[in-house]
Amino acid sequence: MESPERPRPPRGRRTTALIAGAAVLGVLAGAVTGYAVQYQREPTPLPPLAQAELRYPKPLPADAKTTARSLSAHRWDRTDGDLRELLVKKPNGASTLQKADWVDLPEYAGSFGAPGHIFEGLVKNGFRRAATVSWWEGTIHVTVTLVQFRDDERLEASKFAADQQQYMGDDDWAGNKGSAIAGTKSGRTWVFDEPERDPGHEPYYRARAVAFRGDVFMDISYDNNGGPVPKKAFEALAKRQLELL
Repeated sequence: MESPERPRPPRGRRTTALIAGAAVLGVLAGAVTGYAVQYQREPTPLPPLAQAELRYPKPLPADAKTTARSLSAHRWDRTDGDLRELLVKKPNGASTLQKADWVDLPEYAGSFGAPGHIFEGLVKNGFRRAATVSWWEGTIHVTVTLVQFRDDERLEASKFAADQQQYMGDDDWAGNKGSAIAGTKSGRTWVFDEPERDPGHEPYYRARAVAFRGDVFMDISYDNNGGPVPKKAFEALAKRQLELL
C-alpha cells in the first residue's frame, strides 16, 4: 500500500522564507564588512569636554567675619590633624625646655593668675585640646600654646581671644594697646611697658601675643631676663606661628 503523499507547503510561504533568510545573511555580511572597514581607519579623537577642569575656590582662613556656616563650608582641615605639628619650630641654637607635646586643661589654666576663672571659661567655651612647646634662646624664654575648641555653632576661639585681649592694655599688664600682627585683624602683640622687679633678681621683661584662626587660639609668652624684649624678633615669631594655622 502506498503511503499517502505529505502535503507540500504553499509556494508563497516557501518564497517568503527564502527572502527572509537572504535578508538576514545580507545584514550579517554588511555588519562584518562595516567592522572590517572601521578596523582599518585611524581612531577619531573625541571632542573636548565642555568643562575640561572644574575649578573650586580655595578655602579661606577664618577671621573675625567668619560665621559658623562659612566655617563648615570652608573647613580649615589642617587643624583636624595632629595639633602638635602646627607648633612653630624653635630657632637654631635654642635649648629645648619642653618639646612639642599635649598639655591638659588644668595645666594650661594653671599658667594664669586666676586659674579657676580660666578653667571655667575654657570648659564653658568648649575646650577640645591643647598643645605647647617652649625653649630658651639665650636669656629669652619662649612658650607657645595652641588651644583648640569644639566649634559646632560659634567661633569660641575668637571669643576666648577677645576675652584675653581686652585686659592686656591695663596698667597691671602690658600698659599699652599693643600692635596688630602684620597681615591679620585677629592677632595682637604686647611688649610690657615695665619689667617685673623682684629684690635680688634682674628685671624680667615680658611680652605676649594672642590671636586665633578658625577654631584654634594662639598664645605666646615671650620673656627676657637679660634686657628689653627684642620687639621685631618677637613679632616675627608671632606672625610665623599664626601663618602655620
